[in-house]
Amino acid sequence: AMVREYTVGDFSRLVDGLRDAVPEVLIATDVICGFPAESEEDHQGTLDLIKRYKFPVLNISQFYPRPGTAAARMRRLPGSLAKRRSSEVTQLFDSYETNSHMVGREERVWFSDTERRHDQTVGHTKGYVKVVVKREDTLLGRSALVRIQQTSKWHLQGEVLGDVR
Repeated sequence: AMVREYTVGDFSRLVDGLRDAVPEVLIATDVICGFPAESEEDHQGTLDLIKRYKFPVLNISQFYPRPGTAAARMRRLPGSLAKRRSSEVTQLFDSYETNSHMVGREERVWFSDTERRHDQTVGHTKGYVKVVVKREDTLLGRSALVRIQQTSKWHLQGEVLGDVR
């Protein structure tokens, strides 16, 4: 197994505590598939954790042996096994969505960026969910009340209602 200073139980307590404190906080995590000592049981545990928390952001990668690390000296799993596990994690991540409950809601959004390609201004809710609105550069560095109109896997889309601060 990977040498970590925390357990799945520690991680779960942290996520649960964060969600208790900020119910709609965005929790992102990384998953490395195919670590040399990863058993089928470990992989299933990863899938179970993803099913339990339905992370809105999940960075999925296959194990890569960084030179000079203990893991680089370990016997690697077959590439086909790592690829299958990575595909299973990706399919599970693609199978759920996390934002549909926000459609129609009014949220305070703090704006910080411009997406020129789509002509949008980008901000985030208190829980750090990404929100895009029609480009309005005067919003940058400010917050505004936004009605959420639609959702996607990666962000919310809304219209500015006002109350710009």
